[in-house]
Amino acid sequence: MLRKCSTVIVAVAALGVTGCAEYGGYTPTVDTYNDPNAQHLTGDMQDCKALAKQASGGGVKSTATGAAVGGLVGAAAGAAMGAVVGSPGTGAALGAAAGGIGGGAYKGVSSDEDYKNAYRTCMRKRGHNVID
Repeated sequence: MLRKCSTVIVAVAALGVTGCAEYGGYTPTVDTYNDPNAQHLTGDMQDCKALAKQASGGGVKSTATGAAVGGLVGAAAGAAMGAVVGSPGTGAALGAAAGGIGGGAYKGVSSDEDYKNAYRTCMRKRGHNVID
């Protein structure tokens, strides 16, 4: 029962974190003053957005992977600590939950930064003056 509970906790936590991992609607700020490519701005933004999603590995997928790996590492560490106090199952459950949340959050933030960097780089390579 405890193992099933920890699996549910990690899954719910991972889904909660993945909700934040879809790049928060980020759009780079572009200064169009003296931009010789200003007429292509809308199309370039659409293209670069799609390329950035592909380059960053997708926020939900990366976050879910981080949550799964974090949950496994957390479960192992929790079981070891729980064994010291005589309850490895409880330790594993708590470790899996904590590791799943932490791992998912880390990968989600990392993926978000990768997305933003790829988006900005793409826009700059297409000749636009990106401010942020």
